[in-house]
Amino acid sequence: MSFKRWAGLVVSVTIGAAGCSQNSNDVSEKAVTPLTPPTASGAAKSVPAANAAEIPQAITASPGNLSEMAMVTVPAGEFIMGSERTDIEGIQEQYGFATPIYLDEYPQHKVRLSAFKIDAYEVSNKQFKEFIITTDRALPYEWGHNGYGLTMKEASTMDMARLRQIAAEDFKLDMDATRMPREALMAAMEHEQRKRDPFPVTGISWHYADVYCRWRGKRLPSEAEWEKAARGPNGLEFPWGNDWNAARSNTGDDDESEWEDGIAPVGSYPTSKSFYGAHDLAGNVWEWVADWYAPYPNSTYRSDNFGEKVKVIRGGGGGIGHYALSYFFRGATRQFAEPEMAGEDVGFRCAADV
Repeated sequence: MSFKRWAGLVVSVTIGAAGCSQNSNDVSEKAVTPLTPPTASGAAKSVPAANAAEIPQAITASPGNLSEMAMVTVPAGEFIMGSERTDIEGIQEQYGFATPIYLDEYPQHKVRLSAFKIDAYEVSNKQFKEFIITTDRALPYEWGHNGYGLTMKEASTMDMARLRQIAAEDFKLDMDATRMPREALMAAMEHEQRKRDPFPVTGISWHYADVYCRWRGKRLPSEAEWEKAARGPNGLEFPWGNDWNAARSNTGDDDESEWEDGIAPVGSYPTSKSFYGAHDLAGNVWEWVADWYAPYPNSTYRSDNFGEKVKVIRGGGGGIGHYALSYFFRGATRQFAEPEMAGEDVGFRCAADV
């Protein structure tokens, strides 16, 4: 990726239906060559499927191995999708929601799915950065303003005055960059970038997420697949069970959260793990799924947003205030956003056929 693209990125701004307003991403028509995730030695490696007769566990990789995404297998079979909940607490009126809550989850119904695999964690900054650099695509908007998109190869040949400006204005290094030699300055920058590696990538439009998953030889999960991975076969209210516990995931309930910008590194809440072993399906960041927002079969609920207008997002983000309501972190909750929207609290994970 050339420094010209890194320094001069121009993007359009779109107001999303969820999260804060952000920008769309460049998904120009370049060839998407699927990538087999490399091992530590660089050799291609296929990931074996878990035994469908057992409760699957995350395989081999962990959040610490950020180049190779662990996946869990969700076996074929029925699960309970949707709900029959009603707003007996008056949440819609109390918090001024524009649309009724729960009604787009009707009717609760059984869905049979083939076996599939889903990422055990949300896609990280480091994993997405590999895609950006390899395919020479435009950076997520924020990366062009916080230094994360700068490669050390670019930094090694950049004019020192410009490099020091980036260190001060973008990286905001707590040191006197005007006196540091290039090697020391680059080391400090790289150290700051590594701190961002394990966080889930955000500011990504649906289109960019879709292209990334296809490049990895995967795809975005369907709405039904995401819900089954989160709720298990029996339709649990939350990934860990039916009782709400804000401490089990990153919901932003604590105004003094230790996480900057309200987002935690992937896998930081192991007790949020779902029945099938997937992490962070409640809280941290919202997640794109493949589907357009549409009514369930036999639903009588009508919405102007139904149709090929907005894409479904799931899981809830680590915001504060009313966004920390348990309603947002239920496995059945449906929200939506324009596919061009790139929200600062919206990320994604990928899925694959077995």
